Amino acid sequence: MEKEEKSSRESLISKPIGRLSFLKFTGAAALATGLLAVGCKKDDDDPAPTPTPSNAVDLGSGDIGVLNYAYALEQLEAAFYTQVIATPYTGITGEETLILSDLKLHEIAHRDFFKAALGASAIKGLTVNFSTIDFTSRTSVLNTAKAFEDLGVSAYNGAGKLIVDPGYLLLAGKIVSVEARHAAAIRDLLNPNSADFAGDDVVTPANGLDVSRTPAQVLAIAGTYISDTIDASHLPTN
Repeated sequence: MEKEEKSSRESLISKPIGRLSFLKFTGAAALATGLLAVGCKKDDDDPAPTPTPSNAVDLGSGDIGVLNYAYALEQLEAAFYTQVIATPYTGITGEETLILSDLKLHEIAHRDFFKAALGASAIKGLTVNFSTIDFTSRTSVLNTAKAFEDLGVSAYNGAGKLIVDPGYLLLAGKIVSVEARHAAAIRDLLNPNSADFAGDDVVTPANGLDVSRTPAQVLAIAGTYISDTIDASHLPTN
């Protein structure tokens, strides 16, 4: 069984996924099936969880908790871009529609991938709150997209060190690279032909490394747009 799981993991990690073929995944079923073969399960050594508020969404512990954390963020992004495409802002161009539609499909694929991979360990579907976003305004939508994409990249950067399974870590690396492409595309829409695609606010000039944030820092920001209370207290910290 261990040999089969290792083979499934290596096959999933090594298989290249082109842009068009990636978008053809229906709910990212093929990718999720591969991760299911790896075995998304609770660690026997995980400590027993402490009681949480009855209305809180507990992400869990260990690698399961980190994957649920990513799943929560992907739910938020998928819901945002779904709304953007459903109610296009005033003056949206064909190019902008194409880019934002691609981002929508990517985020839905990421969301459905985590949901299928986590199986019974997945948190519930979250309720989003976009009341502070003016979806009729290009400035409001694109600046929110910029904030979400930059936040997502920093979240994956900060969570990488918390993942134990190398297979999960490599998959997270593949997803964060897509999120970084999203961030660059949105920044270019806001400020065309500039160096803002990798601005000093997200890439530190001294070392050329992107910003990273802890789950607590990320959820403090993302929580503004999520009605549910997220309990991340059982996530690993190092």
